[in-house]
Amino acid sequence: MTTQKISIVGAGPGGLTAAMILSHRGFDVDVYETKDRVGGRNAALQLGDYTFDTGPTFLMMSFILDEVFQEAGAHVEDYLELISLDPMYRLQFDDVALEPSPDHDKTRAAIEAAFPGRGVGFDRFLSREGSRFAHMLPCLQHAYSTKGSMFCGDLMKALPHLGLTSTVFDILNGYFNDERLALAFSFQSKYLGMSPWKCPGAFAMLSFIEHEWGVFHVTGGLSEISEKMADVARKNGARIHLNTPVKSLLVENKTTTGLELENGEKVLADKVIINADFAHSMCHIMPPGSSRVWSPEKLDKKRFSCSIFMIYLGVDKLYDLPHHTVFFAKDYKSNVTDIFESKQLSQDNSFYIRNASVTDKTLAPEGHSGLYVLVPVPNLRSGTDWEAEKDRFKEHILDLMEERAGLTDLREHIQVEKIITPADWRDDYAVHEGAVFNLAHTIPQMLYFRPHNRFEEVKNCFITGGGTHPGSGLPTIYESGRIAANMICRDTGVPFSSGNLKV
Repeated sequence: MTTQKISIVGAGPGGLTAAMILSHRGFDVDVYETKDRVGGRNAALQLGDYTFDTGPTFLMMSFILDEVFQEAGAHVEDYLELISLDPMYRLQFDDVALEPSPDHDKTRAAIEAAFPGRGVGFDRFLSREGSRFAHMLPCLQHAYSTKGSMFCGDLMKALPHLGLTSTVFDILNGYFNDERLALAFSFQSKYLGMSPWKCPGAFAMLSFIEHEWGVFHVTGGLSEISEKMADVARKNGARIHLNTPVKSLLVENKTTTGLELENGEKVLADKVIINADFAHSMCHIMPPGSSRVWSPEKLDKKRFSCSIFMIYLGVDKLYDLPHHTVFFAKDYKSNVTDIFESKQLSQDNSFYIRNASVTDKTLAPEGHSGLYVLVPVPNLRSGTDWEAEKDRFKEHILDLMEERAGLTDLREHIQVEKIITPADWRDDYAVHEGAVFNLAHTIPQMLYFRPHNRFEEVKNCFITGGGTHPGSGLPTIYESGRIAANMICRDTGVPFSSGNLKV
């Protein structure tokens, strides 16, 4: 047991992971959340009788979730029902579709049916990316708090496998020698908010992760993960304070002593974990002058991910669409260029529809469905006036859904709807620049060069979430929470066992 008091800013997936692990290990844990529910961008969104996930809808690497629950003294199967999707998703091009499966034989057959003669590339992909992942996973489990940590044995062994001189698209096209098929295995770059033509080659392993371990849905929505993490944390003794925004980190002599809440209350703590959006935290929660490396002026010079335009539709009809469908723009590269380089809205858009009611009947009334529609768009550095563009762009996407997805009667079946623009991500969800995937995952912004899990400029302050190491995506965010928890345990002499995790 320990008398150490831990305060956590934000009840998102990273903060909840740290909360449930640390409370299980005997720490006195308080979590302060601005909203009226846990989860952050992983929270549930309720529109009448329809339930949506606000953000993430793909669960990959479910074994990471198993591990962090176990480290909190719990078992996932006691709290959540995970459903492996087969097919994992449909990838719809203008004239051909591909439906990959967690069964490699099915995927190989699907590739041959849609792209004759290209199936052999799938075997090369599995072999090479499997090797890349095996070398990369131990690297992601280090904290990289010092420059010397960049010379750890795991990273040195992995260097020949990182693809530092290639992009994700280059590597995937090398397996298949077909642009559309390469895109079918490289679209996962969007999980990082990046272009496959710019994303570092190491991330070619993202699609391997899906093909090797599958894509999962959680009954009730992926938001249930955060809800159940909160249940485990409370069971372990943690206190979660909803509707309790944090005004500022308390800092004395470059050491945090706790938090000041918006209501004026000052909460003292031995250690603080910040789980809010990293850049927002540096600009609004960190006291002015406390950070030189990550000051607002320095952040202005950093590269950030794209944003997303969201449409949530409750409809009084069940549509014949798979659980997940990605519709590629007819000229995908031009669409990506618009998002990341020209920073303008495309007329030829890629978009994604989750039609989860075909799998999960708990999300909408009988015979109804909730359609989750995601459109990658530039972040707020584009200068787009979303108040002026919101309605026009929504109607444009509905037109594309009617044309590309065959939902010709969609508008007449809409019962409820909600739109989230990049400006809304900034204003309502405290996401810096509306960049929902945080700092871009470029080589100069990875590992030691990404914000550290142990914040380097304020003692006793730790960071979790997509803006720190290892990066965006639920499994890596869980990992960030586990790294922060283990660092605190190491500092305070609290024993822990965490497999291969190095801190």
